[in-house]
Amino acid sequence: MARKMTILVTGAASGIGKANARQLLAAGHEVAALDLDAEAVRASLDGAGGNLELLAGDVSREDHCRMAVERAVARFGKLDAVIHWAARHSTTFWADLTAEEFNRILAVNTTGAFLIAQAAGRHMTERKSGAIVLASSTSVLAGTTGGAIGNGGPAYVASKAAIVGLVRSLARALGPSGVRVNGVTPGVTETPMIAAYSAENLAIQQARIPLGRIAQPEEIASVATFLVSDEAAYINGESIIINGGAAFG
Repeated sequence: MARKMTILVTGAASGIGKANARQLLAAGHEVAALDLDAEAVRASLDGAGGNLELLAGDVSREDHCRMAVERAVARFGKLDAVIHWAARHSTTFWADLTAEEFNRILAVNTTGAFLIAQAAGRHMTERKSGAIVLASSTSVLAGTTGGAIGNGGPAYVASKAAIVGLVRSLARALGPSGVRVNGVTPGVTETPMIAAYSAENLAIQQARIPLGRIAQPEEIASVATFLVSDEAAYINGESIIINGGAAFG
């Protein structure tokens, strides 16, 4: 039987983060669930049961990331893992993209990933144990351009491409202290983030997938859960593509 873990899940109010938090609670783990609005997290996890700490915070703020880790440790006595889903989408075409929007997306998606990993890493390296999972996107493989079809634009793609390098760097830095860092790289998934996709684009995306369908949030979340588990104890510095075979390598 898998050991009971304490796991901080960001972006827990919707999408893959919500699915992941519910999975973990159902499996008997302790979950600190973070999103911008704690009431939204409460609503999304209503009925999930288990040991749950609701947290409101902005991952682009260093003090909020520290708070999330401190609250998790105060409630449960330790923090075994972080699974980081919180992100902002941007579909703006390159010619219309402003520096302000570009930097805003980077602040949440890239800097936020670093800050939550840094806050957790400080606790985990002291304990000589822990696992961190950060989320990239398969948009980085194709370099999607955004626009009316709803695909991620250059701000989003750049922010998620940086996660691959961040995972590798942190895996090298924290590995000697017993902390593993890995990434997941999801393809198109049935979440609010694809709400802006046109019907034509959704049809195109589905046709590209050998399995013939778009992923469900739970299917992506389960891979992140595996990566923080003891069964993945020798996986470090990897970014696993989960897209039903739509693109390889």
